[in-house]
Amino acid sequence: MSKCVLITGAATGFGRGVAWELSARGYQVIAGCQIWPQVWELRNAARQDGLEMQVMKLDVLNEIDRRNALALEIDVLFNNAGIMESGPIVEIPMTVFRSVFETNVFAALELAQGFARNMVKRGGGRIVWTSSVAGLVKVPFDGAYAASKHAVEGICSAMHEELKPYGVEVVTINPGAYRTGFNDTGMESMDQWWHQGERVVQHWPVRELNRQHDPAEMIQAIVEVIAAQKPAYRTVRPASAMEMVKQEQLEIWTREA
Repeated sequence: MSKCVLITGAATGFGRGVAWELSARGYQVIAGCQIWPQVWELRNAARQDGLEMQVMKLDVLNEIDRRNALALEIDVLFNNAGIMESGPIVEIPMTVFRSVFETNVFAALELAQGFARNMVKRGGGRIVWTSSVAGLVKVPFDGAYAASKHAVEGICSAMHEELKPYGVEVVTINPGAYRTGFNDTGMESMDQWWHQGERVVQHWPVRELNRQHDPAEMIQAIVEVIAAQKPAYRTVRPASAMEMVKQEQLEIWTREA
């Protein structure tokens, strides 16, 4: 019997790529999409590619959708849905900042809690969280997103130790910059509110997103984490980002105000 994997945020990006690859490998995939048009599009695309997967509406902020998801019996939760909102910490509206935590932290945690309880009762299971390189280093002008991923790191670290005695595995994947469109729209997001008030610091300097990597590398790494008998606790890609993270974490000890 193939393993059953629930993927949140499966309509685009890493979630979609992982859903496709796991389905092709014979996994039972349940692909969660935020809105109904995404459900329709994903079902048709999978059918055209000859893939069998269950596609469901799963807006992680919607209590009804979460309850429907938590009624499922799964082996692996890929906690992947997330949003990015940019802007200087002193300028970003609190409603925007809170929205990032509602999706990336609180809603994800509610799903993880619910499935973890079921996994503890069964004596096994795996929860894979999409964290980020931004959860491990400083990210000026993207502090809200980075803060949410630092929170994810803290949650996962605790859950890993708390659930290990019960046979439930908690691991993270930490992508750097990949060409999924996520970073592009995330950087653009602050333009929605920047002009609506008086600002005391400068707008995010123009950054060319011309050094993003092929997402196929990250998708493959995530698939291997889900499929592995004993995956590493943390998977950072690309390799250059992993070295950057280690170097910056060392430098923090000598950083000055």
